[in-house]
This record gives sequence, structure tokens and C-alpha cells, in this order.
Amino acid sequence: MNVLLVGSGGREDAIARKIRETDTLYSVIMNDNPSIIKLSRDVIDYSTDSQKIVDFARKNKIDIAFIGPDGVLETDLVDRLSENHIPVASPTQKAAKIETSKEYMRSLMKKYRIRGDIENTVITNSEYLKEFFHENEGEYAVKPIGLTGGKGVKVMGLQLNGTAEAMAYASEILERDGKVLLEKRETGEEFSIQAFTDGTHIAFMPVVQDYKRLYEDDLGPNTGGMGSISDKNFTLPFITIDSVNDARNILRKIVNSMKEDGNTFKGVMYGQFMDTSHGVKVIEVNARFADPESINVLTLFKSNLVDVFLDIYSGTLKENLKFLDKATVLKYIVPPGYGIKPVESELVIKDGIESDNFKLYYSSVSGTLNRVKTSKSRALALIGIGDSIYEASDIVEDKLKYISGDYYIRHDIGTEQMLTRKIRGQ
Repeated sequence: MNVLLVGSGGREDAIARKIRETDTLYSVIMNDNPSIIKLSRDVIDYSTDSQKIVDFARKNKIDIAFIGPDGVLETDLVDRLSENHIPVASPTQKAAKIETSKEYMRSLMKKYRIRGDIENTVITNSEYLKEFFHENEGEYAVKPIGLTGGKGVKVMGLQLNGTAEAMAYASEILERDGKVLLEKRETGEEFSIQAFTDGTHIAFMPVVQDYKRLYEDDLGPNTGGMGSISDKNFTLPFITIDSVNDARNILRKIVNSMKEDGNTFKGVMYGQFMDTSHGVKVIEVNARFADPESINVLTLFKSNLVDVFLDIYSGTLKENLKFLDKATVLKYIVPPGYGIKPVESELVIKDGIESDNFKLYYSSVSGTLNRVKTSKSRALALIGIGDSIYEASDIVEDKLKYISGDYYIRHDIGTEQMLTRKIRGQ
């Protein structure tokens, strides 16, 4: 098969490696990712002119295409590929609204009475914004309606100190976008569940927890994700199986509701959930593989990914996909100042860093496999594979000796100390 992949971050490097296990890869890249370039028979630079990508796909007789980044799913690319009879295993522009419009996601949950919704309101004028904060007590998450790259959401009591800051930030979004979403703040452990779906059938992947905060002990500003963990048996030691099943049922209901709504979703859907004292709540729903959580699950994935893509397209998805029964810990190496004032740097990677229990994925970098130049975004995803989460964390720490240069990494992700604290609910 000739497979087209759009995207060139760490998530796409993980997808590319699974594709190359069985088939031929053609890629559309945003940065000169050395791993994806090496894996691909041919590459072109990403263009907002979707016709150029369509022409590239037709020239190379693409059998199936897959789109990685959310920003590309927001464009008409999937629709244009489909119009040109190129099979795609990703959602249409309309179906991708489940992520690209938080307003659509919340209205769908309300319309179909899907459990896990959070008290929310969309505000479209400044007078009502003032009135809302005057009449409603408690803490709220302030969210742009559209894509934020994991960095646009701010929560009272975390990134926002009090009503005045919340109102100022909400006013900033309102002035820029014409709308702002306010959601009642929930507290609990967050977790991600990703799933393949053909619009009818759904195949779930292992549960993963993402760490967005920049600094150790979950402090500092939100980022695109500093790392993530997964455990054996598809769950996490501090999330009950009942909560996992509730989250899966919510995702299943969202898929079914979108089909009933005349907006069938085909591709990868992932839900960000919170396990609260009064049930599982939906923080957000996304129309793609997560980053970094997808790297955890794809590293464990044992089925044929291209076959899954073809089954998504044809509506014949099988639900018994295979994963290694192992724990994983991913830690992202990022440039100095990332999340605040990033500074580009150069990293040197020694040969022999990868092994059966450790993988290195290339993200927003350029250069060679042994010497990369960072951008202002995440650079390298380091993932350990073990019989326990903290064993996998130790594996990542041991492999840092193979990498030199100026960078920042969160060492605390997946450590025994962190896990013990979470299990005790501290």
C-alpha cells in the first residue's frame, strides 16, 4: 500500500514508524523531521493550498491517507482528498468540529443528553460577561471556542487568580474571537482515552495521563504536553475500571450521536476526561491522535495500523486490536525557555540510544538523526517501556546520557514518588 501521512511532529513520527512496518510512506511535512524524511519514499512541504497535496497524492497513487495535526483537520484537505477519490481515515472538516468548535461539542452533548457534560455557557457580548461573573459564584475555566494547541485554556484558581483576572482574560478572547466559553471548574484526576472509529464500530486504546504543566509537581503554565504515562491492563493505578468504562461509554455515545446528527465521524477520536467525586466529566473531545498520548499507545500497538486505516475508511473496523501489556513513560525534551520564552538550541544524540525497552521520536526539529536543531516547540519524545510505570520512568532517565545540548525536561513524570502521591489522593 502507498500511504500518505500529513504532519511532522513526534506523534506523526510514531505513526510513520507503524506505517513503515508494513507499507510505503509518503509524507507532507511542516518541518524537516529527519526521522520521517528517512522513513518516507517522498516528501513535500505542507501547503495551505490543498490542491498541491491532492496532486502529490494522485501522483503517488495513494491507497489511504491519514491527517495528524488538528490545524490541518480544520481545513478542507480531507474533503478535497475524498472528492478526488483518495481514501482517507480521518474526519471531514465538518466532523472535526467536535474538536475545532468547543461550542459544537457542548451543544451535541446537551442535545443527546450525553453523561459527563459540564455546566457551561457561551458568551457573545461584554455586558453579559460582566453580568455572568456578577451573578455566578465559584471558579470557572475560560476557554476559546476554537483550537488552542493545549495552551489557550486558563482556569480560576490555577492560571487565573480571582474574578478580575478571569474577566480580563475572557474579555480578551471575546474581543478577539467574538465568543468565549465558560465552564464550571471541576477537580479530579485527568486521563485520556483514544479510540479508532469508522462511525459505527469503535476500538479503544490504553488509558494515558498527560502532563501539560511546564514545571515539576504540575506547576507553571500549560504547554502542549511535557510527557505522559500508561500502565498495563489498559488503565492507571489511580483510575478505577468503572471510571474507564464510563469514559468509554461516553465516547461511544458521542460517536453514535454524531452519526445520528448526520455528521459521521471516521478516524481517531480522543476524549480528555476528569474523574471527579460526582462522576466522569468530559474536559474536551478531539478529532485526532493525542500528542503525546498517542506515542505511548502506538509504541505498544501490535496490530497492522494501515489495515486499521483501511477498515476505518470502509466501515469494517475490528474492535479486538492488540497492544503489548506493558507500562510506558514518555518525557519530552524541549528547548530552554519553552512555554515562556523559548530559545532554539542544538542537540547531539549518540548512536545506540534505542533498545527493546526504549524509543526516541523526533518532533519539531530539523537536521539529522544524530544532530538536531530545535524550534521553539517540543523537540524529542523519549519513551521507556517497562513492567511498571516507575520502571519505565527510570529507563528514560538512564537514556539521557546519550543526549547532549541545552534543553529542559520534567524528570518527575512517572516516578514512584509521583505515583504514590496520586494513589493516596494527595
